[in-house]
Amino acid sequence: MSNFLGEFDCKLDDRNRLMIPANLMKQLPGADSEGLVVNRGFEKHLVIYTKKEWDKIVDDLSRLNQYEKRTREFIRYFTRGATHLTLDKLNRVVLSKVLMDYAGIKAEVILACQLNKIELWARDAYEDQMDSEPENFANLAEEVMGNKARRGDE
Repeated sequence: MSNFLGEFDCKLDDRNRLMIPANLMKQLPGADSEGLVVNRGFEKHLVIYTKKEWDKIVDDLSRLNQYEKRTREFIRYFTRGATHLTLDKLNRVVLSKVLMDYAGIKAEVILACQLNKIELWARDAYEDQMDSEPENFANLAEEVMGNKARRGDE
């Protein structure tokens, strides 16, 4: 599994092209040949995956029972707008207007690495999200990470 690190301030050009920063490109072996996949995030942002990570997600989705209505709905909404991104010689990708509109992206964006994916946020939306950090982050950490049984460490 890939583990990406970093937070990058970026700007789109007038053709909706995003240049992937050099320090991030070093963490994306094979992206220049295989490309990337961008998809809607659960909040109003986009998520970028390597092709390998996206293939794992699709494999997981294909194992779900598609005879169940809620499963079909989830797959439909989750994959809506998923787009293959091809990098050009300058390590730029073109973002679709539909996805940009969904995430409220204009020119300034933040690429925030999150384990095996890269979140792509409109700068103002990201700052709003980070400004709403819980007052007691330690309590959240305990709630999410404190239960060994939930983590499968038994």
